[in-house]
Amino acid sequence: MGFYDLSKEVRNQLVEKIDRDIAHNLASSEIENIITYFSDEDTYIRKTAYLAIGKLFYSKPELQPTILSTLQALLKLDASTTLTKSPEKVRQTVVNAAGEIGKFHFEKVQSFFDTGLFDEHHSVRNAVIGSVKKMGEKNPIPVLAWAKTYLKHPEKEIRREICHGIELRGRTHPQDILPLLKTLEFDDTKRVSDTLIHVLGQIAYKNGCLKTVVAHLNTWENKPLVEKALDEIVDVHDRYKKFAVLSQQEAIDYIDGYYKPEN
Repeated sequence: MGFYDLSKEVRNQLVEKIDRDIAHNLASSEIENIITYFSDEDTYIRKTAYLAIGKLFYSKPELQPTILSTLQALLKLDASTTLTKSPEKVRQTVVNAAGEIGKFHFEKVQSFFDTGLFDEHHSVRNAVIGSVKKMGEKNPIPVLAWAKTYLKHPEKEIRREICHGIELRGRTHPQDILPLLKTLEFDDTKRVSDTLIHVLGQIAYKNGCLKTVVAHLNTWENKPLVEKALDEIVDVHDRYKKFAVLSQQEAIDYIDGYYKPEN
């Protein structure tokens, strides 16, 4: 039975049990319960476990060194381990737990993302993207500085993942990520440029964002890519019309008035 198949009361009791079990493991330098929850088949059990780590990190400062050393050890689990049949789920949950810590203390967990970004399993790499999104929203300065160092990485998937990861910050503060996105404007990998266009669309439909995005796109040199991005922005204003501040036609009119393709 899955987490959300349980009644609300039973779910709350289970969350409390997971919190207690993980706290007990950390206090006694054990990992059995942590591995059990970190490798659970149910996404929401794993989420409850990594949220428990985050809560403990802030509420029990004395446990912080133990938490970090435990997570470092678990991030090294691979197919050779006998501790779990799902080491990739453990590593994924470790990265998500590090993301909770990185919302306020990125410097303490940066190494987890340097490692996770190159993990052999896609679920771990996806956890890096998800964590960058949530950390960038709360703690943008160090997270974006870190992300910037990977935007020219020789591996195309690294560039694409980082581009995707900084998107959430851009939805409310496009000015923070537009200079980073610009470094990808001449990327010759279609998978990267497609993600770049997607992100430009995603950061342009909320209050005040279209003005900021269009103004910045006027400084870009790759005009064919900018034209594709503007088409995506127009489409987004229709697809997300329930959430967009402007109607699609208002977005078209604004772009026609303020985008200067000759620049």
